[in-house]
Amino acid sequence: MKRAIRDPFELAKQLNLPRPTENQAAAAIAFGLFVPEHFLKQIKIGDPSDPLLLQVLPRNEEVAIASGFSADPLEEANAKRADGLLQKYEGRVLLITNSVCAINCRYCFRRHFPYEQTPHSESQWQNALEQIRQDVSIEEVILSGGDPLTLVDEKLIPIVQQVDAIEHVSRIRFHSRLPVVIPDRITKELVELLSNVRSKVVFVIHSNHANELDPVVESALGRLSGSGCQLLNQSVLLRGVNDDPKTLVNLSKRLLECNVLPYYLHQLDRVQGAAHFEVAMETGKHLIAEIRSKLPGYAVPRYAIEEPGKLNKTIIA
Repeated sequence: MKRAIRDPFELAKQLNLPRPTENQAAAAIAFGLFVPEHFLKQIKIGDPSDPLLLQVLPRNEEVAIASGFSADPLEEANAKRADGLLQKYEGRVLLITNSVCAINCRYCFRRHFPYEQTPHSESQWQNALEQIRQDVSIEEVILSGGDPLTLVDEKLIPIVQQVDAIEHVSRIRFHSRLPVVIPDRITKELVELLSNVRSKVVFVIHSNHANELDPVVESALGRLSGSGCQLLNQSVLLRGVNDDPKTLVNLSKRLLECNVLPYYLHQLDRVQGAAHFEVAMETGKHLIAEIRSKLPGYAVPRYAIEEPGKLNKTIIA
């Protein structure tokens, strides 16, 4: 993470791209640029339309105010049970483990999230953990963020162990981009931790394009799979990145090669600054129909949208 690119001018220099505009530089200040070394190496040099580049490159459109887009598109402020603890759906809660990601995706729905309210030490987590202990209806705890794997093991392990010790919690779910963007994070020590957890561990990675899944990533995912984790993938439907059937088919095929089941293809959350990524829902439906005709059912992700206040995600197709 120390070697990640944080400056748009340095990114342009390394990838032989045009010098960023003033609006691009302003967008990188408003929502920081962060591109880790491994992900950078997968981007084609000199190609401004590379699908991996488009996910991380600040764009002129980000500084425009788009109608219908907001800072909190999922109204997560209404789902807060305690600092760092959200509950949107019955039977499961989400721990915002920290504010740090290993890559800043330009379409991130939490790009305006009030992370200053997130606990930063084991003692500060106790209120959220106590709420989980007291609520026997909670069967699943989701570790999210930011990204839970950006926590060093000395901070991550106590959280996992305390959650695992709660008798009525039967599943611990990780939402992480690190296996894809910094695969070396899947260490022997982390795999050993996951192998010894009482609860069922579900690991949801986030990949939008098959080019992200190189042999190094495949090896990291193999280590996770070997620990007994259930591996799932969530993608976001993004204009210019994966809004064509061939790309989505290739992604599903590559995920299966990596022992990862395609899970969700999300309609873009309408966060301010990401309107240029939005794909019409009718287009998304047609894409799902096309990939369904080319793949077995288990390889077709559910096309879904999250709507504030609903009891579950809405399946579009």
